[in-house]
Amino acid sequence: MNIKIRLTAMNFLQFAVWGAYLTSMGTFLAGAGLAEGIGWFYAMQGFVSLFMPAVIGIVADRWVPAQKLLGLCHLAAAACMAGAAYFGSLPQVSFAAVFTMYSLSVAFYMPTIALSNSVAYTALRQGGFDTVTSFPPIRVFGTVGFICAMLTTNFTGFQTTFAQWYFSAVLGVLLGVYCFSLPQCPTCTEKAKSLAEALGLKAFALFKEKKMAIFFIFSMLLGMSLQITNAYANPFITGFNHLAGFAGSWGAQNANALISLSQMSETLCILLIPFFLKRFGIKKVMLISMFAWVLRFGFFGLGNPSTATGIVLLVASMIVYGVAFDFFNVSGSLYVDQETDPAIRSSAQGVFMLMTNGFGAMIGTLGAQWVINKLVYVHSNAYGFLAEGQVYPADVSHHIMTGWSYSWFVFAGFSLAVAIAFALIFQYKHVPAKN
Repeated sequence: MNIKIRLTAMNFLQFAVWGAYLTSMGTFLAGAGLAEGIGWFYAMQGFVSLFMPAVIGIVADRWVPAQKLLGLCHLAAAACMAGAAYFGSLPQVSFAAVFTMYSLSVAFYMPTIALSNSVAYTALRQGGFDTVTSFPPIRVFGTVGFICAMLTTNFTGFQTTFAQWYFSAVLGVLLGVYCFSLPQCPTCTEKAKSLAEALGLKAFALFKEKKMAIFFIFSMLLGMSLQITNAYANPFITGFNHLAGFAGSWGAQNANALISLSQMSETLCILLIPFFLKRFGIKKVMLISMFAWVLRFGFFGLGNPSTATGIVLLVASMIVYGVAFDFFNVSGSLYVDQETDPAIRSSAQGVFMLMTNGFGAMIGTLGAQWVINKLVYVHSNAYGFLAEGQVYPADVSHHIMTGWSYSWFVFAGFSLAVAIAFALIFQYKHVPAKN
């Protein structure tokens, strides 16, 4: 079979495993009585990203071929995710048991994102393909897989139950087994690097350069926005099913279907990046991303899934997400590649990911949890959790809805402050491309 088709299948499943639960897990946790701990589940992805990709990368470089290690990691992650689903299905859900199994699962899953890229690059080079032109069309199907898994979780009703974790585990087993059929990735026979160099610590010398230090710090601040809507968009939209005057609407019952528009927008916005970078440069592109985050959160604060105007605002929030995510994440990665010495480019990318998906995601999620606990769950917890079909009284519903709006406005205000500070502090002179 054509290697591109095989790698496309790998990428499809790679992100389908994640999409099966990433945007809907918060809704299940809230219904299981763990609403105040949602932030910890999403922050754990950032925490393990601080060290697990580096550790697994060293193993793949030195001892275990990358495609086999990729398969082993997915099988281990699937087993732990099934364990989390089992403990989540018990009548009395134990936070400690569920969180432990979930943490082990993401500890094995998060390194596979980089590892799957490594396998794809190696296989393409072995097949005589140019990775720059051949990989992006393959990677797009990762987002397609994420969307398909989200929609499956939505329309099967998994988004409110532990079944979404079982679904992810089944996909993980399929991918784990499939990985062993991929082309062999050779291990390195050269003398091992120092631990500091292998972990990418050498690239932290970039912080001595004012321009790069400022860029990385703002990357962390912007990275704080990345997991907020992953963690809380679905509970926010689904929660309208329990609010007087909003219960039973199509949007509230199909939150993942609405949220999948974000990933569709992301797929399209990737194609705009080359034009915008050449025409406007990294500073303006990053500013566009930052103001898109302001709109993303602001539209959530004003929208609802039950009225025509409210749905339009939610859809607008989903559309601007593609700009908010891609213009920061992809453009930032390209900027790091262009501005760093070839000898430390891989390590520099590691620092960029560490600041965004590590520190940024972890701090942002826990910060969002604190805000939402104070403004939203303080009201629902005081009244008590409701079963499916039950509705809070009108006064409680009003406080909960107002709390959600204020929470989204807090996040929008944070994004606006970051954008203004970035515009004033980050100095960059762009020379537009002539063609």
